[in-house]
Amino acid sequence: MQAHWILAPCDRERAGVLGLALGVSPLCAQLLINRGVDSPELGRRYLAPRLADLRRPDGELPMSGFARAVERLERALTGGETIGVFGDYDVDGVTSCALLTSFLTGAGGRVVPRVARRDTGYGFSVDDVQAFHDAGCAVIVTCDLGTSDHEALAAARARGRDVIVVDHHQVPDREPDALALLNPHQPGCRFPFKGLASVGVAFYLAAALRTRLKARGQAELPDPRDLLDLVAVGTVADMAPLTDENRILVHCGLRRLFANQRPGIAALCALAGLPEGIRRTADIGLRLGPRLNAPGRLGAAQTSLDLLLAPDAQRGEELARACEDANAKRRDVQERVLKEALVEAEAGVRNDHAVLVVAGEGWHPGVVGIVAAKLVDRFARPAFVIALDGATGRGSGRSAHGFDLHAGLKTCHEILVRYGGHAAAAGLTIDKARLPELSARLQTAARAALAEAALGQRELKVDAEVGLAEVDEPLATELQRLEPFGIGNPEPLFGCRGVLLERARVVGNPPGHLQVTLRDGMHARDGIGFNLAERAPDLGSRVRAAFFPELDTFRGVTRLRVRLREIVLEV
Repeated sequence: MQAHWILAPCDRERAGVLGLALGVSPLCAQLLINRGVDSPELGRRYLAPRLADLRRPDGELPMSGFARAVERLERALTGGETIGVFGDYDVDGVTSCALLTSFLTGAGGRVVPRVARRDTGYGFSVDDVQAFHDAGCAVIVTCDLGTSDHEALAAARARGRDVIVVDHHQVPDREPDALALLNPHQPGCRFPFKGLASVGVAFYLAAALRTRLKARGQAELPDPRDLLDLVAVGTVADMAPLTDENRILVHCGLRRLFANQRPGIAALCALAGLPEGIRRTADIGLRLGPRLNAPGRLGAAQTSLDLLLAPDAQRGEELARACEDANAKRRDVQERVLKEALVEAEAGVRNDHAVLVVAGEGWHPGVVGIVAAKLVDRFARPAFVIALDGATGRGSGRSAHGFDLHAGLKTCHEILVRYGGHAAAAGLTIDKARLPELSARLQTAARAALAEAALGQRELKVDAEVGLAEVDEPLATELQRLEPFGIGNPEPLFGCRGVLLERARVVGNPPGHLQVTLRDGMHARDGIGFNLAERAPDLGSRVRAAFFPELDTFRGVTRLRVRLREIVLEV
């Protein structure tokens, strides 16, 4: 499907002035302006993120519940109480659990870490409370879940256990019965940045706890900066916005990751084709994140937690192989579900559905989120994919065109067993008999919200049209200063028109990627288009291409290439 280009406005004079002040090219300055970085002061902070610029969650605009959580954990550590840490089964939950476990253990605490199992259902359960109770935990910290788990929170209180909820999902109308809720989305929370992933909230909690313990005279304490690699992995994998605090945390975390200090991550990088370590957010999103997610998608995420906490290279390599094996199984399961989901989705497109709602018996609930994302990419409209098991369905949704999935599900709340998530990604549990009603209600909500959207139309936001002569190594090097890229700070996208497709061949195992050479007069550039083989124009055609220039390192050799997002016949 050919995408509609949305070309960003260009102000050459303004970009020239900003570029001169920041010491960057006018083209790079225009990219900054396109991202709302339109002054030298903002530009300097953007190009050189510093931990010192983080706003304090216990400062003038505090995070609700923060002081109470710090005080309770301090008391648990100094009093020798056992602390339970419980994480969700996705990467954000697992990294949050690993971060707090590492810090609390390093501070001398007795810690019982556990993570959820997808095959026992979403969230923090009464059974989990009982397990921590049996382990003698006086305090339980939940990571990336707990806000909506009222039954489990009540069970913990009944057993005399204090619960601190560390979360970032939307908060329901009913306030959770926890000792402390650390969630920037809760009503009344004055902390200005609402985009933290749970692992970011956990990092703040560890840092503040260290400050309290140090003030009491405790000398041997972990440095929270050593945990920033976990913050980067969890934040990027959870697709949290890479702006404000998250940009600083992930920028610093990437530097930590590149040092390859953690044995499990180093081993997993080697298996993922990253022998030199992680250099950019795409390495997390495309290589590391899926492998860390795989065990939790198929059942128990404990393997991923153990990998992050692995004490040495031997144990790290063993667990990395287990994650790699799980990822291979996940791909096989995913392909089967995708094949069946596409049939239903195509029927929905023919019926002009604004939201695709597809369901199937025997679909693995661990892959429905990935399949939903692939449906969104293919059909350019929001999608929910629901795995049916008897009379119950468990599903996951991904958004398109800015449709708020959580708000959409809220309009259907009385027909859902449970739901949660946020605007871009959400999950639900529903009785199978209510599926037609769910689809009808979501169509109504989406039609109202997306009245102006071109449903089914892929859109590419192009920062600038350029000639291939402008695409060189200095530009690619300069673009590295704009990292980390992700939600809220997308990779710059350049476009060129009327260039010659001089060479093209299909590569990959299985074949699916397109390797090309583009020529514009005297200037030629090699490129790669992942999953674009089926969209290739004929050799010798004049084409329109949208791409990101990058420096690719292979077997120790670094060279310039363009990574294609689109290549179509020029009309």
